Amino acid sequence: MDQKRLFSAIALSLAILLGWRFLVAPYLPHAPVPATVADTQQPPPSPATPREGGPDEGTAAVKAPPRNAPRLKIAAARVSGSVSLLGARIDDLVLDDYRDTINPDSPRVRLLEPRKDGEPYYVQYGWLPAAGTNPGRLPDADTVWKASAATLRTGQPVTLSWDNGAGLTFEITLAVDDNYMFTVTQRVHNASGAPVALYPYARIRRDFEPKGSSYYILFEGLLGVVDGTLHEEKYSSAKSAAEKADGIAYEGSGVGGWAGITDKYWLTSLIPPTGVQTTTRFIYKNGGYQVDNRPNVPVTVAPGADSGIETHLFAGAKVVSLLRSYQDRLHIQMFDYAVDWGWFWFLTQPIFLALDWLNSVLGNFGLAIMVFTVAVKALFFPLANYSYRSMGRMKLLAPKIQALKEKYKDEPAKVQSEMMTLYREEKVNPASGCLPMLLQVPVFFSLYKVIFVTIEMRQAPFFGWIHDLSQVDPTTVFNLFGLLPFDPSQYSHFLHLGAWPIIMGITMYLQQMLNPAPPDPVQARLFRFMPVIFTFMLANFPAGLVIYWSWNNTLSIAQQWLIQRRATLPKPNLART
Repeated sequence: MDQKRLFSAIALSLAILLGWRFLVAPYLPHAPVPATVADTQQPPPSPATPREGGPDEGTAAVKAPPRNAPRLKIAAARVSGSVSLLGARIDDLVLDDYRDTINPDSPRVRLLEPRKDGEPYYVQYGWLPAAGTNPGRLPDADTVWKASAATLRTGQPVTLSWDNGAGLTFEITLAVDDNYMFTVTQRVHNASGAPVALYPYARIRRDFEPKGSSYYILFEGLLGVVDGTLHEEKYSSAKSAAEKADGIAYEGSGVGGWAGITDKYWLTSLIPPTGVQTTTRFIYKNGGYQVDNRPNVPVTVAPGADSGIETHLFAGAKVVSLLRSYQDRLHIQMFDYAVDWGWFWFLTQPIFLALDWLNSVLGNFGLAIMVFTVAVKALFFPLANYSYRSMGRMKLLAPKIQALKEKYKDEPAKVQSEMMTLYREEKVNPASGCLPMLLQVPVFFSLYKVIFVTIEMRQAPFFGWIHDLSQVDPTTVFNLFGLLPFDPSQYSHFLHLGAWPIIMGITMYLQQMLNPAPPDPVQARLFRFMPVIFTFMLANFPAGLVIYWSWNNTLSIAQQWLIQRRATLPKPNLART
């Protein structure tokens, strides 16, 4: 088979696939966002076997919470907000260090939101009765708790309490550290005359599907580590699975681990007690998504005694160093996998660590990307040298190849055969020019992943007009880079073509000029259009990735030009022509 035609087909297929993914698919219509539903805290109906259920969304609607419900204020080191004392919901949480945009006056990022607002997202703790027991009334969505203080601060825990009037007093003690980790202690004081057996549970409830959660390269949805294995359910797959299994998309049991709901940069996660066998569920019911857990064995409280468990709640930014710190300190299995490292985790993780370290030294992630690119070029220097030397010899063979075409112009098969013989005699590999590109693909994809999903890259500036390396170049040639007072991209996304993508296209064209022209005219025309195709394609990529590609091309041009200037054919054989 003609190798050149094969490579041409691969290149064309890749261009079509990438073009569809990044230029067409994002603009196709998406499924409508589920409507917000009212909350309820009723456990599911008891199955035939005496197995206790988990905290679930029942089918009966409940009244919306009053807007004047009492609240416990949160004023911690890095988070603020409040806890609703009606139902003991942590449902108002703002991340004080992060804003929605690079504008310093833009709102701070809100992670959790009350049921009465447009996008309900909250955490709740409670108790379920063990099978065959009747402990009396348990706290529910209408329970009004009493707080031991008016404000929850870092280092100053607050206890919520409620007496069921039948000898049981329930307590939830909340504490928060300097970052985003809450310690939650659930206790029951038993002043009745009989022992009680209860399951303390925790749940995260999100009554909507966030916009932009359908990126192919990004996981957002329900995830967790159960029994040492990472489980992930995107919103769409959780909904599909739950509709076939009475609302439960996943259920598993194990010791340790964690489970929650993740966004691109933010995570809300339940962390069960260390060493306790725990059941975790992913649920879609009544238009909302839920992650909950409870211990497999109930907590038994003797008369006159008290008992409970201590768990943790992470609600904040997925800073890699912070996740790994909690992972080590609290023995949370694979907690840093809350960051979507992807299939190439073995590349994305070291690439991130390298960039993060370089940023700490240079103070700029853009410069870190450029230095990292130099290191990658140095790593593959011997292989690239071989490739560029081979391409240099290919250019020297161009007159001979042309002569063969003229000599056997009516015999295409003979031309191919003679060319292969010529390549063997001159020790030239016609496929070697693909090596630099093939080497870049896994690094390119992994770097794209790092820039796109890690919060360290979010709103990281470069120089000039690039104020956020994780976003596309904000300029466009179609309004003369801002000289004309209108945004052409509002009419079509094809009308957004920034300065850095154009720089990338120019460097790609210059690099292509150093390569020998493909002998196949169709292939040659295709390759001439590749810089244009990639320029428009990368116009919608993060600026950090375009800067990497442009700088990488520039280094390749310098290396290739130097090597090809010195290229010679080891054994000229002009007699063949």
